[in-house]
Amino acid sequence: MTDRYAVVGNPIAHSKSPQIHGLFAEKTGEDISYEALLAPRDDFAGTVRAFREAGGKGLNVTVPFKQEAWLMATVRSDAAERAGAVNTLCFLDNGLLRGDNTDGVGLLRDLTENHGVSLGDARVLVLGAGGAVRGVLQPLLAARPAEVVIANRTVDKALALAADFSDLGPVSGCGFEAIDAEGFDVIINGTSAGLAGEVPPIPDHALKAGGACYDMVYGDRPTAFVEWGRAHGAAQALDGLGMLVEQAAESFYLWRGVRPITAPVIAALRQG
Repeated sequence: MTDRYAVVGNPIAHSKSPQIHGLFAEKTGEDISYEALLAPRDDFAGTVRAFREAGGKGLNVTVPFKQEAWLMATVRSDAAERAGAVNTLCFLDNGLLRGDNTDGVGLLRDLTENHGVSLGDARVLVLGAGGAVRGVLQPLLAARPAEVVIANRTVDKALALAADFSDLGPVSGCGFEAIDAEGFDVIINGTSAGLAGEVPPIPDHALKAGGACYDMVYGDRPTAFVEWGRAHGAAQALDGLGMLVEQAAESFYLWRGVRPITAPVIAALRQG
């Protein structure tokens, strides 16, 4: 019998997840179906229960329900606990609901394995202090960078987020105007500014010569932050499409125990 999975969000029609998981199933031979579910903003829990009762095996969760999924989960991975958000739900045989967050794993795999960016002993600047950044800090710090600096328009949010993760490694917070002149090996944009064609107000000296820029969002054309990286001498200026596929692959592995090869799926999405 074909096992059912889905991504749930609102809106959801734009999601690439059905295409991604369809390609994973095709390439691994796993007998699954995967659909997109539009949940009412006031009844995410009811949508999850109905899908489970209809025989569903697991769900991906996207905006705006990741925090609600965290609250619903009866057991959580360390990454989900730290992130305060869940993007993957596993329906366990004992009736429990396991919540995971695969965003950080997706980012790290794309950066380090797909693009060969070294994070060990690197100075890393992360732009933004919202949920997207919170979701990736644990695995980012586990890569043992020399330091992680979180820069945000609202300084207090950056300082609070840094404090929340300070037990995991050298992490600090500041405002955009306080980014130091020493420069960073890697800059990760976790803001949504790129969706509006904007770049956070970071100084020209923020990126070291030959450093890498990574935008957690993606589009059909290079994002504004990718263009900023190219204009400021980045050896690599990357968008978040690979992160999307890698976090999906981790979800697939959690559900099926099979890790799909991601390179041909990323290539297929690039080709449209």
